[in-house]
Amino acid sequence: MSVYQATVSAPVNIACIKYWGKRDTKLILPTNSSLSVTLDQDHLRSTTTSRADPSFDKDRLWLNGKEEPIEPVGRLSTCISEMKRLRAAVEAQNPSAPKLSTFPVHIASRNNFPTAAGLASSASGFAALVASLASLYDLPATPSQLSLIARQGSGSACRSLFGGYVAWEMGTLPDGSDSLAVEIAPREHWPDIHALICVVSDDKKGTSSTSGMQRTVETSALLQHRIAQVVPARMDAIKDAILRRDFPAFARITMQDSNQFHAVALDTDPPIFYLNDVSRAIIALITEYNRAAGAIKAAYTYDAGPNAVIYAPKENIKEIAELLLRYFPQAEPFADPFSLGVDNHGRLPDGFNEKVAKTFPVASVKGFIHTRVGDGPRKLSATESLLGSNGLPTFLA
Repeated sequence: MSVYQATVSAPVNIACIKYWGKRDTKLILPTNSSLSVTLDQDHLRSTTTSRADPSFDKDRLWLNGKEEPIEPVGRLSTCISEMKRLRAAVEAQNPSAPKLSTFPVHIASRNNFPTAAGLASSASGFAALVASLASLYDLPATPSQLSLIARQGSGSACRSLFGGYVAWEMGTLPDGSDSLAVEIAPREHWPDIHALICVVSDDKKGTSSTSGMQRTVETSALLQHRIAQVVPARMDAIKDAILRRDFPAFARITMQDSNQFHAVALDTDPPIFYLNDVSRAIIALITEYNRAAGAIKAAYTYDAGPNAVIYAPKENIKEIAELLLRYFPQAEPFADPFSLGVDNHGRLPDGFNEKVAKTFPVASVKGFIHTRVGDGPRKLSATESLLGSNGLPTFLA
């Protein structure tokens, strides 16, 4: 008997131009376009196995070892139904194709990083879900076409269907058919951009992105200025910086947009605070690092949470890591997959004003993750399946 199954991994992406606010909450249509960098799956990924089988009773999904309900009109259900619809179209064109669209599916997914910690777990998760079903169903769809469906699970998931540097074009059509992700440049165009993620907190956020952004749309006058006046010009400018591999321009725009996103959160009524004292200290340190160097050598950015992502050319990462370790000592040595020889005691660059921040207690930053720009979804082998021979997750098999 044939086994219809596919396993795919998908990457995390971190936005440089932020998505914040929906003009349609059901279709997840954004109030502005956004742009992100895809991070390397060797370090941060969601892996998903999907199997279709007529013997299954119903669609079921397990995330990180726990079964999650698939609500009839929820985002998971929407994505699965849309993928089955695309498969049904393939079957209509080819009557001999197995009728997989009529079979229930079992889906197992796992992240190799903390969920709900501001590391875009929903983005990689829904991208992996859609990509695994696309592989299972042998769909002739492009990543941009699949992004239309991933977007309905989590807005930023549409950007995780590409590697490199990715734009989510907001579109204008009410049905959302032009609100999709496009690749601005592949990883190979500018491969030496690295990211240092500072995990300030792995706790679940006090204000979720979904509820936070809707409150902002309803109450922030600054958001309306951002949508109309700021983001369109920034999108053009950062695309140009990426194509020219102009890091100072890329970094300046990235930091400005992060600052404005958090200003918009503060302009919400009542205000939303995603940054904490550690987050603000990191901003001060990167700002002083650039000042002391007399050039922009690093960029910080923050999503809806306190965790910092520092973008920089690979050649600057050792110096940046040692600076951060000076102010945020760690109980364990800095684990670096790139073997840069980082001094775990930390050190300050020449000309750096050490008084811009205080030294924090050990573990104020829970850990550092060093990664780089990465590729898009990867199809994995059968040996990497998360489902056992009985169609249940391997931890239950």
